[in-house]
Amino acid sequence: MENQQNSHILSYKQLGTVLGILLVLTGVTVGVSYLDLGFFNVPVALAIACTKVTFVLLFFMHLKYEGPIINLSFASTITFLVIMIGFTFWDVAFR
Repeated sequence: MENQQNSHILSYKQLGTVLGILLVLTGVTVGVSYLDLGFFNVPVALAIACTKVTFVLLFFMHLKYEGPIINLSFASTITFLVIMIGFTFWDVAFR
């Protein structure tokens, strides 16, 4: 019997594409930092950062290929983080 591993190795083309997307998003982050968007500075920066984190987690950390328990754990962590950030913004907004 052969020793087979259930691994999902991404091709260099896929990794290069994800790297290119991350570099473009980094450029967008730098470009947006020079714009005065008023109230929307923080939400736009957070949206770009969340998009980059999603690509890193899905492809470089192979979350895309994990089971449902790991994905549920990740989703609950993100939900908790959003609640805590929301409480922080709520607190600062009503001081």
